[in-house]
Amino acid sequence: MEKILIIDDEKSILDLLNVVFKKEGYQVETFFSASKALEYIDREDFDIVLSDIKLPQISGMEILKHVREKRPYVPVVMITAFGTIRQAVEALKEGATDYVVKPFDIEELKIIIAQGLEKKRLRQENILLKEQLKERFGFENIIGESRVMDEIFGLIERIARTDSTVLITGESGTGKEIAARAIHSKSLRVEKPFVTINCGALPEGLLESELFGHVKGSFTGAIANKKGMFEVADHGTLFLDEIGEMTPWTQVKLLRALQEKKIRRVGGTDEISVDVRIIAATNQDLKQRIKEGKFREDLFYRLNVLSLEMPPLRKRKEDIPYLVSHFIQKYCQKMGKRKKRVAPEVIKVFESYPWPGNIRELENVIERTVVIEERGTITQGSLPDELLSPKSHIETDFLSQPEFNLNKTLDEISCNYIRHALKNTGGNLKETSSLLGINYRSLRYMIDKYGLKSFNEDNNIEKEIKER
Repeated sequence: MEKILIIDDEKSILDLLNVVFKKEGYQVETFFSASKALEYIDREDFDIVLSDIKLPQISGMEILKHVREKRPYVPVVMITAFGTIRQAVEALKEGATDYVVKPFDIEELKIIIAQGLEKKRLRQENILLKEQLKERFGFENIIGESRVMDEIFGLIERIARTDSTVLITGESGTGKEIAARAIHSKSLRVEKPFVTINCGALPEGLLESELFGHVKGSFTGAIANKKGMFEVADHGTLFLDEIGEMTPWTQVKLLRALQEKKIRRVGGTDEISVDVRIIAATNQDLKQRIKEGKFREDLFYRLNVLSLEMPPLRKRKEDIPYLVSHFIQKYCQKMGKRKKRVAPEVIKVFESYPWPGNIRELENVIERTVVIEERGTITQGSLPDELLSPKSHIETDFLSQPEFNLNKTLDEISCNYIRHALKNTGGNLKETSSLLGINYRSLRYMIDKYGLKSFNEDNNIEKEIKER
């Protein structure tokens, strides 16, 4: 149901329009107070605004400007008296969709509202179509504005122009398959198949059959000849995910296929020529696997002609707001919900969380939040507990910080906790020492050590510490 927001200082008009448009199947929100309407505009979603131009305290023109600023794609229809038509024309110049003159004809107003909503729908469909085209041929499935992602985009562009094999590395959930699809979509093979197979999800015998196919009767259950993924992906791209999980025997077969560009079906004798570009991905350290004797060195160098490392989310936190917006739009559309807004404090929580599951974990959190949150705004109360626990905010990938110093980090953590404890107890040292589980003397020592005597915020802790 589309929602109409109606603002007028005549209660009789509000009551009339409320009844009329509810009968037409719309949701209706009416406001006698323009200030309350502005609060609603900042907080909730709606599809069209119908507002009187002449309102006490806040004018309809101010309402129009506020909507244009906050909701540029929402149509606004102005209600005007005969003597203020000039203002209505000014409103059209400022971006109003249309206007009606009091006393207005209800049937005419219904048509104007329907036309405004139709324009909005067409604009949304146009935007969606452009986004879908970009997703098909651009990088829009890889969201990011950070410097590290700019480098990834440039590397994908260069890699896509070749037919060389590619090895994509990175932690689980960083978007390795999406990067592989982007390479394929920008390559000369874009019109041919992009085929994926998870090498870690299948046992050795089945994986070999999936890759190379089999002939009828080659094993129990092989009731007919079957093409393998190499044949299916002919002239296209074959994406081998979790390549590090492949067994040594299958590695030998894969190496031969890469070297000779020919495959042989399981149980068959004929060699089949294939023209396939291979993109492999792993979250494992393949060089370490080679040392352990679990991965062939010759296969590694055959795969690692071109390499691409997808960064973990904690190294590109400036991209989090863009990712959040993308996933909210994705799941709101999928579930038929209005797009939700995100409170600023939620973004701060997201930016302080280490995201061990990377983008996949963030996407799962957003999907869960969109499902359970009925309001128009996602707040901290919408988030799972693990994102809000103190532990999650101080966890980080220490090894990724070349200048990491354990003593300095522990001091920072201790100082932080003491500062918050002092705030919670109003600067009472005895309560603070009890809260932190340390003795009074130790607390005084650390207050001096961290310079917290100069700390002065809401509760004037500096003064209270000195007094105690």
